[in-house]
Amino acid sequence: MKIFFMRAMLFLMFLTFFSCDTKKQKPEPKPYKAGVILSFDDAYVDEWAEADNVLKKYNWRATFNVCRIDSIGAPEIKKLLEMQKYGHEIAGHGYHHYNAVKFVQQNGIDAYMQQEIDPMIVSMKKKGFNVTSFAYPYGERSDELDKALSPDFKIIRGRAFGGELPEKQDSYFNNSKIVFAFDIDNSHIHFSIPYLLELLDYAKKHNKILILCSHKPVKEVTENYQTKIETLEFVCRYMKLNDLKFYTLSDLDDLLPKK
Repeated sequence: MKIFFMRAMLFLMFLTFFSCDTKKQKPEPKPYKAGVILSFDDAYVDEWAEADNVLKKYNWRATFNVCRIDSIGAPEIKKLLEMQKYGHEIAGHGYHHYNAVKFVQQNGIDAYMQQEIDPMIVSMKKKGFNVTSFAYPYGERSDELDKALSPDFKIIRGRAFGGELPEKQDSYFNNSKIVFAFDIDNSHIHFSIPYLLELLDYAKKHNKILILCSHKPVKEVTENYQTKIETLEFVCRYMKLNDLKFYTLSDLDDLLPKK
C-alpha cells in the first residue's frame, strides 16, 4: 500500500511539473479589446495631414508607413513629426520602395538589407522617427524576408489579397508579429463599403483587431491608390458608435505572447 501511495504521489508531482513546464514554453496571448488599425503607405504626407485634420474629432490614431524618406522635404518631415507627437505611428516602408520579393530574387537578401532596410532605419532615426514596424511595398513578402527583417522590427505587415468571407480573411491580428492588411483603396478589386462593413462587424462580434491599409486620402478619387476620406470617416464613425479601439501596428507587439 505504501509503495502504491508513493508511486501515485510521484506521478502527480511529474504531472504538475510537466504542466508548469508546458505553460512556460507556451505563454498565453494577452486579452485585448476589439479594434482597427488604419495604416497608410508611401509618402503622401500632405494628404495624410489633411486627413488627420478631418479625423481628429474621432480621436483617431493611425500608422503611416513611409518610403523614400530622404526625398521628403523639410515641411513634410515637420508634419510627420507633429503627427508622431500627436500619437500616430511613423513606420518603415523601404528606402527606395523596392518590391522585396523581386529584388531578393535578383540580388539576394544581403543586398536588400544593405540597400533598402539599413539606410532607411539610419535616416529615419536621424530625423527623429523611432521605427519599430515595417510594411512591405506592394504587400509582397516571403518567409526568408520575414526572418531577415525580424531582428529589426517588432511588427511586419504584408497584404491580404483575397476577398474571402470575413472568417477566412487574413487581415485580423492572430497573435503573430507577421500581419496582413486589407486594402481599402477604391481601386482595390475586392473593396466595397458593404464588404468593409462585414469585416468591421466580424471584428466587433468576435473581438478581433482588423488591419486596413490604403495610400492617398482624397475627397474625390481620380486615379489608383486613392482612398476617399469619406471611407475613412465611415470606419472612424463605426468605431466610435460600436466602442472599437484605435490601434497602431506597434501596439500589437504589446499583445504578443512573450517567451
